[in-house]
Amino acid sequence: MPPSHPTNPIFKDKKILVTGGTGMIGRFLVEMLIEKGAKVRIASLDDASRAHPDAEFCRVNLMSLDNCLKACDGMDYVFHLAGIKGSPMMTAKKPASFFVPTVTFNTNVMEAARQCRVSRYLYTSSVGVYSPAEVFYEDDVWKTFPSEYDKFAGWAKRMGELQAEAYKIEYGWDKIAIVRPTNVYGPFDNFDPQNAMVVPSLIRRAVEGENPFVVWGDGSPVRDFIHARDVARGMVIVFEKNCPQPVNLGCGVGVSIKELVDIIVSHMNIKPKVVWDTSKPAGDKKRLADTTRAKALGFKPQTSLKDGIRETMEWYQSNRHATAKRYNVFNEKQFV
Repeated sequence: MPPSHPTNPIFKDKKILVTGGTGMIGRFLVEMLIEKGAKVRIASLDDASRAHPDAEFCRVNLMSLDNCLKACDGMDYVFHLAGIKGSPMMTAKKPASFFVPTVTFNTNVMEAARQCRVSRYLYTSSVGVYSPAEVFYEDDVWKTFPSEYDKFAGWAKRMGELQAEAYKIEYGWDKIAIVRPTNVYGPFDNFDPQNAMVVPSLIRRAVEGENPFVVWGDGSPVRDFIHARDVARGMVIVFEKNCPQPVNLGCGVGVSIKELVDIIVSHMNIKPKVVWDTSKPAGDKKRLADTTRAKALGFKPQTSLKDGIRETMEWYQSNRHATAKRYNVFNEKQFV
């Protein structure tokens, strides 16, 4: 059977570094790049068992510029996906643990890529860069400030975008693509009970049979959920098209937390009693990404939320034992 992502002249025989290539989006991206004929190197702090078997794996701390220079050495392209995964509550409690590593390795990886004369680069930003709004438009970012809920994440990601702009002005490096994924979920996510985001947190508790099934808020907030496989596809498309402007990667369709919970419960063998804890915060009421720019590039999500949630629940059911092999920056005992 032929590969689902045929070889492409842009990627064939190219040496590509994927930071965070063992993560939720990175796993799919690495597979796609390899199927397109690329020679992929992964830089990550996760256990090597999470890496694609056909990729070169480097367990490396990207907070060191020397480590980043070694990782970028000889590479044609860099896809920078490495990031800190944690819930808004954990980020609020330990903002330095989120902000400092994010800013440091964003800065180091891009600078190392420049020094190593990498020809093209993709920077993974976030919708956390936006101020509160029902719809996020790419060109509005620098007119406002990030949401209070995303203050540290938003500013950390904005610094990476600003660095890309600085390199374009001073060095003429205009081959830096920027993507802003929305609420991403999928296999290989962070399912840690202390700091998981909303989708993996709900899935973990559902698979483990929690009953009653307690959910924060009243279920009314609306979010833009997108499967990690679709985000990886979007990254490839944005990179191929060499888009000079930031691109939102989302479905552009709002789904309430109540609808999300209903989908999760529908995949459970024993249906629990759902209890809404309205004493807990629920976040902004509505957050959707305008996907006009992504659509113009030919991007369209392919995985429905219902199918994606089922796939992720099945993956977690079969891989619960392996989730601890993911590096957790909030676990001081795991600090490298």
